[in-house]
Amino acid sequence: MTLDEKTIQQLAAHLEDAEREARAVAKITDAHPHLDWDDAYAIQASIRARKEARGSRVVGLKAGLTSRAKMKQMGVETPCFGLLFDYMSAANGSEIRMAELIHPKVEAEIAFVLKQPLRGPGCHVGAVLAATDFVVAAVEIIDSRYENFRFDLASVIADNTSASRFVVGDVAADVEGLDLRTLGLVMEKNGEIVAMAAGAAVLGHPATAVAELANHLARRGQEIPAGTYVMSGGATEAIPVAAGDAIHVRFQNLGSTSMRFV
Repeated sequence: MTLDEKTIQQLAAHLEDAEREARAVAKITDAHPHLDWDDAYAIQASIRARKEARGSRVVGLKAGLTSRAKMKQMGVETPCFGLLFDYMSAANGSEIRMAELIHPKVEAEIAFVLKQPLRGPGCHVGAVLAATDFVVAAVEIIDSRYENFRFDLASVIADNTSASRFVVGDVAADVEGLDLRTLGLVMEKNGEIVAMAAGAAVLGHPATAVAELANHLARRGQEIPAGTYVMSGGATEAIPVAAGDAIHVRFQNLGSTSMRFV
């Protein structure tokens, strides 16, 4: 780590205030160019503590930048991990208020719900599938707090991986008999197809992202508890949205998700 505790707390307050006030700020590595991943995850943990002190609860975990398309889009080569809070959840088919966001984008994902805890190191796809209760369709609304959605990996980790809102589908499917690598999805924006992908776009298999999360937590002496909802990361590049836009995503075997931005 390169930052002292006071600076970590200050940066956490800076980023969380930007989220709460829906305003963009310069990426924090502009002022702190030597900020490393340990610093970034410490800032993320401090943001969690701030939210929990106000009564928010963590309701899931997420992997970010897991598709080759997103890595190329954002100029990074390594996935990152963040937290989902209760206030971020939006019902399938609901309206998303643009006034609460800065410059949101949407990405379709396969999400996992675990029936057993997952522990690293050495977690792998087989272990994830064995521990999975069911999978569901999901759409994440990401909303970087950084100006022009431009950041490096350390900055986005500190910003809780741009977590903002998420929508979960209504179909819970057993992984047995499903090939999540070839499971396809089609995203429509205002009735026009804007993205198509298969599960393999996420690190070759979406369960790989969950395994990497378990191995990441193991390095911190943690695990993914049973019952955890985990978003495996966007299968396509993120699609910008504005007020009036309607998003509908159809998933093979998993139903569909939709939302409207108002």
